[in-house]
Amino acid sequence: MEEIEKEGMLEERGSLPASYDPLKQYLTEVSRYPLLSREEEKTLAELVYREKDKEAARTLILSNLKLVVKIALGYYNTYMNVRDLIQEGNIGLMQAVKKYNPYKGTKFSTYASFWIRAYMLKYIRNNWSLVKIGTTESEKKLFYGLEKEKRRLEARGIIPVPQLLASNLDVKQEDVEDMERRLSMADVSLDQPAYEEGEETMMDMVKTDSNIEDMVEEREKKKIAAMKIAEFRGMLNERELYIFEHRIMTDEPMTLQEIGDHFNISRERARQIEKGVSAKVSAHLIGSGRGRTAAGKRENVAN
Repeated sequence: MEEIEKEGMLEERGSLPASYDPLKQYLTEVSRYPLLSREEEKTLAELVYREKDKEAARTLILSNLKLVVKIALGYYNTYMNVRDLIQEGNIGLMQAVKKYNPYKGTKFSTYASFWIRAYMLKYIRNNWSLVKIGTTESEKKLFYGLEKEKRRLEARGIIPVPQLLASNLDVKQEDVEDMERRLSMADVSLDQPAYEEGEETMMDMVKTDSNIEDMVEEREKKKIAAMKIAEFRGMLNERELYIFEHRIMTDEPMTLQEIGDHFNISRERARQIEKGVSAKVSAHLIGSGRGRTAAGKRENVAN
């Protein structure tokens, strides 16, 4: 992989015309590399993972350069130098190729997007003077915790005045006021989603350096769990589904007596149905887990 970085991912051209636009030229170069099918991508990723195949890694990188450009353009209003963001994103892409495990079931582009965004947002953090963290512990605490604490207080109906924020965060009031001024001048909210249809905010991504593996894995687990729960709901009859939603999957469960009254059955019968549903959901989820475990064992054998 190091050889790929040293050589550069795109071919160098000869003398440049006076009207040369480096970004336009780069986009032209990137368009030369076709997207891979899911099967091609998987085959290449397995070669990189098992055999450290440099040519496979190179092809995987080149075919995903368009993904880096797409993500970089999404931050255009946040940080105007798109070429710098593309460069940082390409480094993130190379890191993704190095660390990607094709046997975990996550699509490569999904996995790579986390690394690409992390490198871009780290670059924005380090070079965006309006919200640069600084070096003191109080500045770091405020940068990462101020908006979160404000939301927490507002959710409880409390006005987050600087004095209260300073007390809760154990910093000086003038530091809170200074950081609020700096953050209010930003072109984009650090609490907005980092990408479409995602839960992670820009602040989450700014803080992400080495825990991308955990973040991707946790996101995939939630996605799989949601799919399995939706699948399980379709297997239940009316009574079972009602008990599942109003007793098992809710933060404020109905009592067994209320369930019984709703269906005109005894409290004990409601308890028996609930017990059966609980056993079914456990069997359904454990069965899915065994399938993934078997896949993991096949991976270990392959390696």
